[in-house]
Amino acid sequence: MTTRMSRSTYRKKRSGTTIVEVAFVLPVFLAFVFGLVEYGRLAMVNHMLKTACRTASRQGAMDGIDTANVRARVHRVMAAAVDASKLTVMVKNAEGLDQGAPLPTTAAEFAALPDLELAEAAPRQLFLVRATVAYNDVALAPFTILEGARLHGQTFMRHE
Repeated sequence: MTTRMSRSTYRKKRSGTTIVEVAFVLPVFLAFVFGLVEYGRLAMVNHMLKTACRTASRQGAMDGIDTANVRARVHRVMAAAVDASKLTVMVKNAEGLDQGAPLPTTAAEFAALPDLELAEAAPRQLFLVRATVAYNDVALAPFTILEGARLHGQTFMRHE
């Protein structure tokens, strides 16, 4: 003989399950949402770095513009998203790439390129504008595992 539970008895027996389910699902859901927000911010800062370098190099390609103006332009564009004091901006002579030198692939190789004063650059001279910032300096919540990670943007341009 089977007994059937009344609805009120069934509800009383299941009253704590919703809280337990929420306790398991909510932290995972919140971590997922926070990860999406953090990834979105990362993508925005990365895009802004590339845009800042592109606009600054376009400005630097014109006659009468010096390296300080180009660096200031990158800092101005990035000020909306990043503390400008955390930003590293390089303006380098990339003329060696025209003569067959290998393209730099590491931060040290980019830093080893010779500095360039754009006010003294020759016509059609290739130059590089590169901006970098540490990931943890722009993250909403810095992660120790990403301590050495850096975001960068760069543009090669010819002086006019």
